[in-house]
Amino acid sequence: MTTIRTILALAAARKWSLYQLDVNNAFLHGDLYEEVYMKMLEGIANPTNKVCKLQKSLYGLKQASRQWHFKLAGFLKSHGYTQSKHDYSLFLKNSDSHLTIVVVYVDDILLIASNPTEIQLLKQYLDSTFGIKDLGQLHYFLGFEVSHNLDGITRTQRKLTQDLLRDSGFLNAKATATPLPVNLKLTAEAGVRLPNPTTYRTYVGKLNFLCNTKPDISFVVQTLSQFMQHPTSLHQSTLDHLLRYISGTSGQGILLSGLDSLQLHAYSDSDWASCPIS
Repeated sequence: MTTIRTILALAAARKWSLYQLDVNNAFLHGDLYEEVYMKMLEGIANPTNKVCKLQKSLYGLKQASRQWHFKLAGFLKSHGYTQSKHDYSLFLKNSDSHLTIVVVYVDDILLIASNPTEIQLLKQYLDSTFGIKDLGQLHYFLGFEVSHNLDGITRTQRKLTQDLLRDSGFLNAKATATPLPVNLKLTAEAGVRLPNPTTYRTYVGKLNFLCNTKPDISFVVQTLSQFMQHPTSLHQSTLDHLLRYISGTSGQGILLSGLDSLQLHAYSDSDWASCPIS
């Protein structure tokens, strides 16, 4: 997620286009270096009870994902790309003062380059080698909606938010003004312990992923996550309050500014003394 956020911010600041590709039958392109056998398919006559020795990777193999990534990485390296040591899904190519970036998530590929010609060449190489679907300019990736405008790039998770609110029954709930009730201090003992904490854990887990585009709920989600082992009725009511807040702000996201500045800004409010737990 850090890699994706950084690349989107870079594209917004530099006014570079983002493109998305999907590889056809990605796992079938992997090469096998171990001996792997499989039972004969049902419906095929096999009176001597023989098995098949695989020459190539298949969907369902434990090795399939690894072998596909190894194959794609080798292809990109042969075309001048360098694999990042910080994130193995990231590939970079510097040539003639131009930068090209490739991000791989299984069979989804994200492309960004300062030179549009390099993107077109890479698309042709990938299509002739593996077969791809060109999905055009990036609009949806890993659960994020991405929209391009004059001010930069806006990143939201509206679909995830709507699904979360619908499943929890808070889709049309009355909104609250703040993510956390004012002056509320949660402790492990306050309230009655929930007989079945599964629902609480499920929604807090989903909200952790929603923090990628809603930093305004990060503190509350982090606080609720401290009580996953034995949540109580007070923790549940706080979660309900947060879901009501999200219901009123479901369309909000993060604007990655189109200003040509790549300065990093950090914000902190570390009021450790007020924490009743630690």
